[in-house]
Amino acid sequence: MSDVNTESPASTTFNAEAFAMNIAKAMETSGQALAAYLKPRENGEPKDKPPSEIGEVIKTFTKVAEYWLSDRERAEHLQTKMGKAYLDLWGSAARRMAGEQAKPAIEPSPRDKRFKDPEWKSNQFFDFVLQLYLLTAQWAQELVKNAEGVDPHTRKKAEFYVQQITNAIAPSNFVLTNPEVLRETLASNGGNLVRGMKMLAEDIEAGRGTLRIRQSDPSNLIVGVNMATTPGKVIYQNELMQLIQYTPATETVLRTPLLIVPPWINKFYILDLKPEKSYIKWCVDQGITVFVISWVNPDKELGKKTFDDYMKEGPLTAMDVIEKVTGEMKVHTAGYCVGGTLLASTLAWLAEKRRQRVTSATFFAAQVDFTHAGDLLVFVDEDQISTLEREMEERGVLEGSKMAMAFNMLRSNDLIWSYVVSNYLKGQPPTAFDLLHWNSDATRMPAANHSYYLRNCYLENRLSSGSMVLDNTLLDLAKVKVPVYNLATREDHIAPADSVLYGSQFFGGPVRYVLSGSGHIAGVVNPPAGGKYQYWTNDNIKDVTLADWMKNASEHKGSWWPDWLQWLDGLDPERVPARAVGSEAMPPIEDAPGSYVKVRA
Repeated sequence: MSDVNTESPASTTFNAEAFAMNIAKAMETSGQALAAYLKPRENGEPKDKPPSEIGEVIKTFTKVAEYWLSDRERAEHLQTKMGKAYLDLWGSAARRMAGEQAKPAIEPSPRDKRFKDPEWKSNQFFDFVLQLYLLTAQWAQELVKNAEGVDPHTRKKAEFYVQQITNAIAPSNFVLTNPEVLRETLASNGGNLVRGMKMLAEDIEAGRGTLRIRQSDPSNLIVGVNMATTPGKVIYQNELMQLIQYTPATETVLRTPLLIVPPWINKFYILDLKPEKSYIKWCVDQGITVFVISWVNPDKELGKKTFDDYMKEGPLTAMDVIEKVTGEMKVHTAGYCVGGTLLASTLAWLAEKRRQRVTSATFFAAQVDFTHAGDLLVFVDEDQISTLEREMEERGVLEGSKMAMAFNMLRSNDLIWSYVVSNYLKGQPPTAFDLLHWNSDATRMPAANHSYYLRNCYLENRLSSGSMVLDNTLLDLAKVKVPVYNLATREDHIAPADSVLYGSQFFGGPVRYVLSGSGHIAGVVNPPAGGKYQYWTNDNIKDVTLADWMKNASEHKGSWWPDWLQWLDGLDPERVPARAVGSEAMPPIEDAPGSYVKVRA
């Protein structure tokens, strides 16, 4: 991407000639954006066809509409209610124009950052537009909420789709109905729109005909240079993963090494961002021999790789390599998100085979039961999975951009529309932010593996029910007797805290359930030095809801990392001299973070 000039000192007076010139430039640059969109289509890729999601939206809304349109009186009542709300708004606006005090018909949530600008309230036009939008959004949400006879899954999908549509049409997303953007446009004589259209063209070009919204400035964020810099070596690799061993930072280390199994949906360096945020570096500094799996970013040739393959060529192979390097037959393990689901499956497989390879298991925001799996269930039913499987069969993989968009849609105002406004309307490129850079560093998923995961976990919930078969082996989590540290995060949209709590009961050994403040990422990546957030503990995890668990939980300020270390040390405190990286049998291949993690989708 070319650099975007951010220097645009506001003019003291409006310059009509400069404004007209900049609008012309913006229109010209928008043509470049259109050309970037059309170019790959002229070459036959991507093939333009209606997204499968559109059909799903129409089908879902049709079921809701059937309820309201099947009864004339019901439909008329609905129209009357909406009309009255609009009339009340009009009356309130008229009284304000006459100089009277008038209570707003509706107000935004205090937490809604889209409408923080004072002019949303002080300016009568923007206040009217805001209230009109909020009333319409509320009416649309109530349509779904009050539609009787709609099954829970359809209702959940409808609620999600309504939220996406209302988020997209918010007045804050348009130049003429966003006071902050309008002020900037006039003050800079339209310079913001020139810069914004330039970034839009660049982002469409970067996405090869699809808009790839930049969430962070990538210029000073390079894996292996500014991030993922903890010293170590790749000591083994196969088709699916590289195994990294990190250089010790202490004279002695815990005898039992730690194997971290990250998600393959994202890259492992979320646990090794900048040094002050790095969980991996912190573990090394505490005297732990750390090994981390770095999954490959797969292409079509790996599309047939299965969940079985990920277990065998991932954690099971890693355990064998660690034994050859350290002489230790057993390891501490940690799994993040879907990496935790794979780890739990591996533990159940090992238990069924009566192989003792693991001393403990730690799960970071990972689910083993999907009854309460949260907003991602919106994307999971037989029709949607079948459609996705047909699309994946063509390519061999699920493109990382599709999964990234699904995650971003869970918080679309924060992760999509705020950047649309900032980047393309205000013309302000984002700053360098390691977490958001990682978030946009998407990975592909092999078709066979992803299909198995969606069906066996999200759709059929087989792991916790004891009906999941992996490598011709029936898995039973009750046979997993190793101690478990099960971390959930309070504001998690991907692995909800109540889902993780409910899943704790399926393990056969002792489980320490810990709830961290914040969400799926910040609640996990929370170094003690930051002094941020808090965590809660409560030993009672059987037959209890999250709300009841919280009533008797003890709150602790700061990071959960020291609590985990104390738990780990209590299981196996023996220490040995620090180990060299690799061995004669497993010599280092390349420096950490390795080459697999640097492959971008």
